[in-house]
Amino acid sequence: MTQQDSKPSRSFAGIAGIVAAATLISKIFGLVRQQAIAAAFGVGAAATAYSYAYIIPGFLLILLGGVNGPLHSAVVSVLAKRKREEAAPLVETVTTLVGGLLLLVTVGQLLFADAIVDIVGYGLEPTTRAIAIQQIRIMAPMALFAGLIGIGFGTLNAANQYWLLSISPLLSSVTVIAGIAILTGQLGRDIINPEYAFIGGIVLALGTLAGAILQWLAQLIVQWRLGLGTLRLRFDFKSPGVQEVIRIMTPATISSGMMPINVATDLYFASPIPGAAAGFNYANLLVQTPLGIISNIILLPLLPMFAKLAAPEHWPDLKLRIRQGILLTAVTMLPLGALMVVLSVPIVQIVYERGAFTQEATQLVSSLLIAYGIGMFVYLGRDVLVRVFYALGDGQTPFRISTFNIFLNVVLDGILVRPFGATGIVLATVGVNCSSMLMLLWLLDRKLNGLPLREWSVPILGLTGGSVVAGFASFGTLVGLQQFLGTEGLIVQLLQLCISGFVGIIIFAIITSFMKIPEVNTFAVRMRQRFLKR
Repeated sequence: MTQQDSKPSRSFAGIAGIVAAATLISKIFGLVRQQAIAAAFGVGAAATAYSYAYIIPGFLLILLGGVNGPLHSAVVSVLAKRKREEAAPLVETVTTLVGGLLLLVTVGQLLFADAIVDIVGYGLEPTTRAIAIQQIRIMAPMALFAGLIGIGFGTLNAANQYWLLSISPLLSSVTVIAGIAILTGQLGRDIINPEYAFIGGIVLALGTLAGAILQWLAQLIVQWRLGLGTLRLRFDFKSPGVQEVIRIMTPATISSGMMPINVATDLYFASPIPGAAAGFNYANLLVQTPLGIISNIILLPLLPMFAKLAAPEHWPDLKLRIRQGILLTAVTMLPLGALMVVLSVPIVQIVYERGAFTQEATQLVSSLLIAYGIGMFVYLGRDVLVRVFYALGDGQTPFRISTFNIFLNVVLDGILVRPFGATGIVLATVGVNCSSMLMLLWLLDRKLNGLPLREWSVPILGLTGGSVVAGFASFGTLVGLQQFLGTEGLIVQLLQLCISGFVGIIIFAIITSFMKIPEVNTFAVRMRQRFLKR
């Protein structure tokens, strides 16, 4: 909604504080959820079947129902430029259209659950296969709710409602945890007995579906209260606003939907490497947890700002916002990536190295974590630039770049996997993201009649240098502490990691303060004032 039609806008730092707190709470619940699943089912039939059954519902929930997904981005981009009274009819029409399409997807999963499991889970043990088929049928409606959640995210984001957006995903974690707790209370230690695997699998699926329904209902209540749409069916598909949503959403959805192709490509090249596929999951979780929090902090406030500045007469202000997004990405991702690189081994040891997770596994995952850390800046920087194109009503350009990158990923995987093994596959992904960011910058420079790229590059290079210095300082501190305290014991390892990381952050903060980057200094001051006030 336009500024005059919405309540007074919060500052960027104020929004970031809300998003950071809510996202952190949601991530903690997600971690507890995974620990509960591991404790109750380990790697038995229920958990294994759930991994296969969740592929389609989970992918749709991330793609369509995720914050910063194509539905969310398209709805924000359109609503942010329109008056409040136009919002409800537009939201209801988009909901009718998307809901109808996803209802067909839901029915398809119900009818072809057997075939889906046989394709993605070829060779599964019969009990595991049967559980997975039942789980797919239970979770099939998540396709519909994923679309509704994505529309709700976009609607509330455009109305400057940020807390619910960031915290509502924890509802899915809460319902799964509650289901496991109830089942454990009923069965006790017998929960690990294979004969109860089918019941356990059903509880996992029902808990996941219940979480999606609760997440949608929480959004719907707030939408109704704000007058931003109800469950009324509308078929005004040719209205300009709906057409604009379709124009942005369709290529963005197809573009994002290409992600599984790249994942499948990576797994194909990783298949001859022992433990590589599991290593990707472990290392990616360590990167995505902080990256997910920071991406929400940066992208959620910026997307409606980009959309409101999409008209040519506002392009000078739009360029300033793009600079702000890129520099905030650099000041967070570059030092975090440096710390991931130099502290990869103690990070993996503390989080994973126990039980069946051996020192060899630590070496594999830490090497992958180093490669992921190198690419953190370009990963999030690319997402910032993609949102600018969405705000400008251009979903075709990111789609074309994603299509090109499918072929680039195959080529880079083939080149890098031989000399570097599994790490080479991650480096190929980093190369693809780097290519995407450079192409997006070049095309955006042409689209907006020029960007001050040389001016922007100076602080980014300075932040890169500061991150390298901070990384060396952190690594030196770690080595010194290991020689003084040794390397045995979880408490000792945790103390060394915290001190080493703190030293790196302080060094980077000192270097950054001397650079006097306006956007960074203003953001830091406002965030500090906000949290001190609290």
